[in-house]
Amino acid sequence: MDIVSLSGVDFAYPGGPQILRGLDFRLSQGDRAGIVGRNGAGKSTLFRLAMGLLRPTRGELSCFDKPLVSEKDFLAARRQIGFVFQDSDDQLFCPTVFEDVAFGPLNLGLDRELVKQKVTGALEALGLGGFERRLVHQLSGGEKRLTALAGVLAMEPRAVLLDEPSTGLDDDHADRFEAMLLGNVPTFAVVSHDRDFLARTCNKLYLLDDGRLTALPT
Repeated sequence: MDIVSLSGVDFAYPGGPQILRGLDFRLSQGDRAGIVGRNGAGKSTLFRLAMGLLRPTRGELSCFDKPLVSEKDFLAARRQIGFVFQDSDDQLFCPTVFEDVAFGPLNLGLDRELVKQKVTGALEALGLGGFERRLVHQLSGGEKRLTALAGVLAMEPRAVLLDEPSTGLDDDHADRFEAMLLGNVPTFAVVSHDRDFLARTCNKLYLLDDGRLTALPT
């Protein structure tokens, strides 16, 4: 069963050229898929379509074989699929690290003590133990990126989509991120220009070019 599936997807921004043309993409349990392509090829667009943040001009999307059509469908899918934005500032909006990481689980109606455990576990997995009371706006770029990822991990998604997650990370933060990804996220798709990072972390590799995905050797 595919966790995420896009079939025959076309997309163009209003007034712009067509970016995706009959694109097919499937992410199944255990897939660690890397996606490469030139700037403007549509890599971020692909993930935003999968999450329902954009809507295709043609084609079908599904999550666990359930068609994604309405906003209600996508809301249910977002409980199963995490998304780490390319710009962490687009994802972090609460004053403290704890509040930001806890936001998603609290919205699920989980018990506050359970949420606290999830937040602590997610932060510790990323080497951010003790950051709970830190102010988000005072974090470094690398710390913000890891905090955004912790917020996704605390939701315990079945799969995660990551848009250029290693960009701007220093060696220490990059090592922590990579160790967490391999140790805690069995199924993911990641957009990156870092071929070495993809070679270390992915078991599938795709090139997005001319609106379509082509499998590459790994």
